[in-house]
Amino acid sequence: MNVTVLGLWHLGSVTAACCAKHFSVVGLDFDAANVAKLNSGQAPLLEPGLNELIAAGLAAKKLSFTTDPKIACAGADMLWLTYDTPVNDQDESDVESVLGNLRRALPNLPNGALVLISAQLPVGTCAKLEKEYPQLHFASSPENLRLGKAINSFEKAERAIVGIRTDAKKDLLEQLFKPFAAQTIFMRTESAEMVKHALNSFLALSITFINEVARLCEYTGADAKEVSIGLKSEARIGPKAYLGPGGPFAGGTLARDVVTLSKLAEANGEKISVIPAIKQSNDLHRGWAFRRLQSRLGDLRGKRISILGLTYTTNTDTLRRSAAVELCQQLLAAGAKVSAFDPAVKNLPEDLSKIELASEISAALSGAEAVAVCTEWPQFRQADWAKMISTMRLPVFVDANRFLEKELKTITGVEHLSVGRA
Repeated sequence: MNVTVLGLWHLGSVTAACCAKHFSVVGLDFDAANVAKLNSGQAPLLEPGLNELIAAGLAAKKLSFTTDPKIACAGADMLWLTYDTPVNDQDESDVESVLGNLRRALPNLPNGALVLISAQLPVGTCAKLEKEYPQLHFASSPENLRLGKAINSFEKAERAIVGIRTDAKKDLLEQLFKPFAAQTIFMRTESAEMVKHALNSFLALSITFINEVARLCEYTGADAKEVSIGLKSEARIGPKAYLGPGGPFAGGTLARDVVTLSKLAEANGEKISVIPAIKQSNDLHRGWAFRRLQSRLGDLRGKRISILGLTYTTNTDTLRRSAAVELCQQLLAAGAKVSAFDPAVKNLPEDLSKIELASEISAALSGAEAVAVCTEWPQFRQADWAKMISTMRLPVFVDANRFLEKELKTITGVEHLSVGRA
């Protein structure tokens, strides 16, 4: 099978590299610098194991990258659309930028080729494209990208959801997903498109629900971690439910689908209340760490606050839409002095230049009146906390998810403030 993968950032780079273990793959992107980097065996961002997988595909001549849609699409059985759909600060998707790049490629595909859409685009996209390009087949498969664990989640998926209009390309899709998914669930195209919106919104709902319960626990003496254990012991909820009290969801992925469904309701004159409230609740909870620091330290002007972890999540160097970066900006606006350490961040962009970026944890903590644990890098648990805490002015830790609970509980005098605990 000849597969063209269009859109080569996080989702696309992982998709192309993993597929090249089984098929002939051409990666297509219109960013020449990105394509040049990929052709040298370098992914455009940090993802464990991805550089090695790309290099292996290039060496085996099963993988190549180009900016030319004619080269990429010649002889393709399938074009897989894998752009990471951009979102603005209001979590609204920039759909047209993705579709514009897709339309540059589609005229170059052979008649009868399949276009598989995994980029996060609104329900109805396939139907719209089918009218524009009747010579092609369209299908939808919601992506399952997990930053920092992307290769494993792609290659060992529990299932693949695939929406198709007819059975004409069902065999081809079964062949595509067989190496990667334990099962392939077929449904109508619009249902598959809606699955992604609904799935992300349900996960977001679960997170906001337990965080609201957790904030009430802080006033009552209940412990939200214990409450979560009780909830997940209920068979109708289950042990894998997204019910861990802690920080807000960030990054835009979940919020994008909440906003998409909210706008879909608005466009169709359908009044809904639960889904729009998810984002409202999460936006409020995004200020939890800042409010905790204020409640403990009072006026933050001149106070030195240390931030541990800046990236959106572990095993990535992505700063965009990071809750840690947002906290830094709030602290700076309040007049605090901010020092930070993150093992994946060596330089900061100009708009974050007021943050003192330390080269090691101890330097970030020295003289601090509080520390906020944001990105949960495993090396933080290996640090000599007893020694470093002695260099702080106040041993106050704001740790929403209780990431360092085991490491800190034996150290006398530490104040460990977490979501859902009095």
